[in-house]
Amino acid sequence: MNTTKDIDKLIKETLSEEEAKFYDQLEEQNIIEMIFGIFSGKNKWVNILMSIVQVLFFVVFVYCAIQFFKTEETNELIKWGVIGAISIMASSLLKLYTWMQMDKKAILREVKRLELLVISMQMK
Repeated sequence: MNTTKDIDKLIKETLSEEEAKFYDQLEEQNIIEMIFGIFSGKNKWVNILMSIVQVLFFVVFVYCAIQFFKTEETNELIKWGVIGAISIMASSLLKLYTWMQMDKKAILREVKRLELLVISMQMK
């Protein structure tokens, strides 16, 4: 017995046709849908900007890594190593921001599902 499917069936039975369509949009998403899902909504411009900045930091890291392996002077090694380390850390932190946004949207979807479940149980 799959309780999730039973709950989904119960919710769809008690909702109107329009509400059932909305409920279908709240289904679990795969990773690709989650990634592109952060580029929608009120804060899509912030997420687009963060993604661009993240890519720029990664490009800086790759450039620093190339320069690091090209040089033979100790001071240059330190300079390129530090700049590269800072840029990869910044890129990683921005990646964490993106993952938190994906998680936030998944949690909001589940809260909406719970709200619909509560509404459908009250209607019954």
